[in-house]
Amino acid sequence: MKLVVQVKLLPTPVQASALEATLRACNRAAVHASGVAFAKGLKDRNGLQKEVYADLKTIFGLSAQPAVRVVKKVVDAYAALKAGLRAGRLGAATSKRYRRAVGTPVAFRPEAVQPFDDRCLSWRYDARTVSIWTVNGRIKGLRFACSPEQLKTLVECRKGESDLVRRGGTWFLVATCDIPEPEVYEPADWIGVDRGIVNLAATSDDASYQGRGLSRYRRWQARKRTELQKRNTRSATRRLACRAQKEKRHATHVNHKISKEIVSLAQRTGRGIAVEELGGIRERVRLRRDQRDTLSSWPFHQLGQHLAYKAKKAGVPFLEVDARHTSQRCPRRGHTERANRPHRDRFRCRRCGLAGPADVVAGVNVRDRARSAWVFVTAPAPAP
Repeated sequence: MKLVVQVKLLPTPVQASALEATLRACNRAAVHASGVAFAKGLKDRNGLQKEVYADLKTIFGLSAQPAVRVVKKVVDAYAALKAGLRAGRLGAATSKRYRRAVGTPVAFRPEAVQPFDDRCLSWRYDARTVSIWTVNGRIKGLRFACSPEQLKTLVECRKGESDLVRRGGTWFLVATCDIPEPEVYEPADWIGVDRGIVNLAATSDDASYQGRGLSRYRRWQARKRTELQKRNTRSATRRLACRAQKEKRHATHVNHKISKEIVSLAQRTGRGIAVEELGGIRERVRLRRDQRDTLSSWPFHQLGQHLAYKAKKAGVPFLEVDARHTSQRCPRRGHTERANRPHRDRFRCRRCGLAGPADVVAGVNVRDRARSAWVFVTAPAPAP
């Protein structure tokens, strides 16, 4: 499986200036190559490289391999655009957003990410330094900082390109690592996980990960966002962008903690992890105006992604099961009725009287469905 490791670069002022000049030169070259690709309909790598390779070297001062990387970045951008159009992520063909996307060349920000391969970038893990090509010459001995675990992953598994990123005035290298996947074991049982807003996650083991702290933090951020928007100044706009990234990082950190704890428990007890399949929930659910912001900022999808990749990395079985009526179905008798859930937090079966926290009952139903689904997943294929 492929994972990325992000390390922080520690350049001197002179080195930082060279990195910034390199990033801007590469993105100016990418904008030029994108315009040529759009005007001449060149979306394949070989055709575009023949057309713009000489210009990228003479006009923008790129060496041979960085010029090739720029062409590849442009081709990948058009491939991603085509996939997004085909998947409907930019709306219907008649929408303004769709027409703008197909009617103009793909643009690149002055400090957009730039990929480097092993010909442009080399690592010295023992000294924790890198040597990287820049428009001002090759920089050697550029220091980086990372945790011991990240360093071990880099040494053992790094493969392919590394991306140069500048974010908030800080420089990073994002390296691609190809980690061997452990064999998935046969689960002794399952941990059902119900995701929600009040409780970010509730398991069939009666463990609940409350989202009150995250909700309070987001309400506070929303108030600050409103105050800054009323000022309508350039400084306020910059602070809004910083706050948005800070809020995103906070939610990601919370999801990492929850998913790590659940996967560790499953691995320690020899069980698998089952979650509800919640794809398309925003299209299926109609909400009041005051509820829309809460659902739109609800990080349930990211929590599912963290659970999936951490389980895969640890060899823990992972399943997504049907989400219908998990909070209304009685796990003892199977009786399903909306009245079984008289309140958001409580479940009480109208037929047998089984009662308990609604999210935990939903987690039990997810676990039971995973037990049935795993039989079909592992069943041998019928003989021809």
